Amino acid sequence: MIFVDSSVLIDYFNGKNNWQVEKLDEMLGKEIVIRGDYVLIEVLQGFRNDKDYETAKNVLRTFPCSSICGEEIAIKSADNYRKLRKKGITIRKTIDVIISTFCIENELLLLHNDKDFFPLEKHLGLQSVVLKSS
Repeated sequence: MIFVDSSVLIDYFNGKNNWQVEKLDEMLGKEIVIRGDYVLIEVLQGFRNDKDYETAKNVLRTFPCSSICGEEIAIKSADNYRKLRKKGITIRKTIDVIISTFCIENELLLLHNDKDFFPLEKHLGLQSVVLKSS
């Protein structure tokens, strides 16, 4: 299973062409692609046009949705944030730590287009989908 981050979904809905969007297109219908409730919020809140909002909401509802932050993930996320702080690394967005922790704990690959996840990969073992070089 692949967890898709808002950074990829936002690019997808904005029609951006990058390897992450291409990978998402490639996986649809072939692999289980899930998104989290917080990701749903991040993506949908950015739409200005009501028609685009409704279209995106209907598309996103076709993906399985996980509630990503209960008490256990909240505590583990705080622990992970503190581990990184002790190494001198500050993660700017709490949601990125929550998403990373959820993926780590559930052994999910993360598809993202956000450099803020790199320290979580390097220091906490977050596994991400990577571009395969030819």
